[in-house]
Amino acid sequence: MSEIPSNLKYTKDHEWLREQDDGSWAVGITDHAQTALGDLVFVELPDNETVVVAGDACAVVESVKAASDVYCPVTGEISSINGELADAPELVNADPYGQGWLFAIRPESPAELEELLSSDDYERLLAELDD
Repeated sequence: MSEIPSNLKYTKDHEWLREQDDGSWAVGITDHAQTALGDLVFVELPDNETVVVAGDACAVVESVKAASDVYCPVTGEISSINGELADAPELVNADPYGQGWLFAIRPESPAELEELLSSDDYERLLAELDD
């Protein structure tokens, strides 16, 4: 069973979000997603200060099996990226909810955050996918 921390928000596309002290939201891929992808070998992140739109592809994670888009969970501006992933993409596999975060975003509309999934909602989504 995949790890699903209760203090995060989730998307149907298997991204997670965690509020930061500065009001931005860190974004990464879930344990389920990194397990499905396998060992990551490359991560392409958006540039700082890029304005992104919810639902658009904004990053790419590439594993030995496949490349997969990461979708922006909310509309806003990229406030920082995890530069450690350029040399150590395996951090996403080792610690998807910690050192393996991808980027941080400053949401344009707090209302979009309310549309995201809770940990219980995400757990139900995974159960449906397993059926």
